[in-house]
Amino acid sequence: MTAPLTADAHEYGLVGDGTADDGPALQKLVDALGDATAGDGRPRTVRVPAGRYLIRDKPVLWRSGVSLVGAGRGATCFALTNPGAHAQPVPLAWFTTAQHGAGRDHHIADVTFARFEIDGLGVETEEYEVLAKGLGLQYVLRGRFSDLWIHDTAATGFGCDFLQDTVVEGVLTERCGRQDPGEKMGGAGIGIGVGGWGPVERLAVTDCTARGNGTNGIFLELQQDDWIPPRGIRLTACHAEDNRYGISDWGADGLLVTGCTMLGNHVAGFDVSAQGTTSVGGRGGLVTGCVIDGNAGDGIALGNTPGPYGFHGNRVSNNGRYGYWEHNLSGGDQEPATDIVLESNDIHDNALDGIRVDAPLHEPAIFGNRVRGNGRRAAPEAHGGGEGVHCGPLLLTDERADWLPGGHRGKELTIGGGEPGGAEVTAVVTDNTATRLTLAPLRPGAGTAWPDGTPAPGTAYRLPDSPAVRAGLTAAAAVTHPYVHGNRVRDDGHPRTQVHAVWIAPEATWTGGRVSGNDFSGNGSASTRFDSAPSGGRWRDNAG
Repeated sequence: MTAPLTADAHEYGLVGDGTADDGPALQKLVDALGDATAGDGRPRTVRVPAGRYLIRDKPVLWRSGVSLVGAGRGATCFALTNPGAHAQPVPLAWFTTAQHGAGRDHHIADVTFARFEIDGLGVETEEYEVLAKGLGLQYVLRGRFSDLWIHDTAATGFGCDFLQDTVVEGVLTERCGRQDPGEKMGGAGIGIGVGGWGPVERLAVTDCTARGNGTNGIFLELQQDDWIPPRGIRLTACHAEDNRYGISDWGADGLLVTGCTMLGNHVAGFDVSAQGTTSVGGRGGLVTGCVIDGNAGDGIALGNTPGPYGFHGNRVSNNGRYGYWEHNLSGGDQEPATDIVLESNDIHDNALDGIRVDAPLHEPAIFGNRVRGNGRRAAPEAHGGGEGVHCGPLLLTDERADWLPGGHRGKELTIGGGEPGGAEVTAVVTDNTATRLTLAPLRPGAGTAWPDGTPAPGTAYRLPDSPAVRAGLTAAAAVTHPYVHGNRVRDDGHPRTQVHAVWIAPEATWTGGRVSGNDFSGNGSASTRFDSAPSGGRWRDNAG
């Protein structure tokens, strides 16, 4: 067979009728073009006209120098399925270290994947299989992944690792990680392993959207704990919504996250922690100009990092627990995080504390922030049932209620169980009006909060009480030599739900540093509450 620089897929045996298995013909074409490229050094392109191309039971082993370009999202679709091989994951294209010996000296180079859809709904493995991806390539050099729509895969949608001199742009991932209950490795919209190329990996991820995926919207993960966390990775103008985590840094160095939106994720909008396979958190990153809003848990969750890390000019608002939460998970780095910077952020209307420190910090800098109107979870416990109580897929209405708007944000609603032996179910409240609770979906990508169908009218419910202390800034761990300057930490709402500007909890120590030039006036109770007195340092010129 001849090997043109551009091959029309239909001329080489692909049908695209949604019935015929196009995998063998695509594999044959990729091998022929790959052999030709290896012979003359000239990359080739497969152009795939509009159609639905079935890839059945076996993924396509990809070759260096071969690009795949469709006629557009929704026009060219690769439908993955495994009816004859239920133990076999079927990504569209794969080339991995474990299966194929991929590495720095055995990599894929000069490839483009662009302008097509991957439908993973037809793949169902006997057990969760991390390789059941949409794309699963490792060690790619000079790659470009552009204008792709990947959805409903059993594991991660875009699951490519070690991408050098590569651009990932305009990739939409939806409902990926379908078989992941939320606690397995993978199961993300876009999951990128890092560290394989050494201390620098030149990768740009831009204008991508990840919605309703089982674990992360987008994550970067160090793949071996003895590798150097790499620099050079940038995330720009991406959107992560209704995932378990929005964007996660699990082992990069100096990750740049700029102009992104992280909305309605279930645990946190932005996460740095030891949850990756190597239990290594990111360090040295910068998050700038992002909107981190309405996540069911925390806006920013940071821990298991030696530092530094900087958050500049972000809006962190309406989250169901803390705006910013410093904490460490077991199994990862436990040393104090050094040089954490929160600067010029607008942290407002979060359910509990605006900034909460539950892990040691050394020389943090918190300056120029507006920390206002937090502690929204101020409503007392409540219960009801009977006439006037109605449920929808993502709401509960009690026509006789008179709740504080936003006062149940982030609480766990318990419903049912009123009859002897009756089962209780729970759901997380994302917001409320005087009579209506809005609920988070049961899991990312779901259309309902209820595992067994919408409860019947009149079903009994209850909501827990709210914590008494809800501060703008809470220290509940060791904080040494902090610099806290020029912040406005107040509450102008009616009622004022942010009880204190600063609370040093009984378990905290606050040693040295400077707290000066802040506006701590106008909170619900006193400006400060010291259940553990600060030691040394300077507190001066703070209003209130």
